Amino acid sequence: MNSEVLVLYSRKGCCLCQTLEEKLSNICLEKLNPSIILSIVDIDSKKVSLDIQKKYRNQVPVIVLDSNRLLKKIELPRVSPRLKEDMLLSWIQKNLNILYKKV
Repeated sequence: MNSEVLVLYSRKGCCLCQTLEEKLSNICLEKLNPSIILSIVDIDSKKVSLDIQKKYRNQVPVIVLDSNRLLKKIELPRVSPRLKEDMLLSWIQKNLNILYKKV
């Protein structure tokens, strides 16, 4: 079975991006239901499509759920930079619950 992927679009030199990246890297995303894996993507990378770059270039950090189960990519709401790691895990689970309940 393919994993659900939480994509963080980030940028080098962005302090909000770095903070969120650290928090996401420190929490156990496997505890979520469904479990997810983290993918950190530099928005300025040549590997990122021009459409994605245009969409998110001035909005990073952006979190997108790349869901095999739902067969689509879903941008999550902006997360408060004040959330501690335990609350960030709860926030992600709450958003997953809302998304998967719609199925």
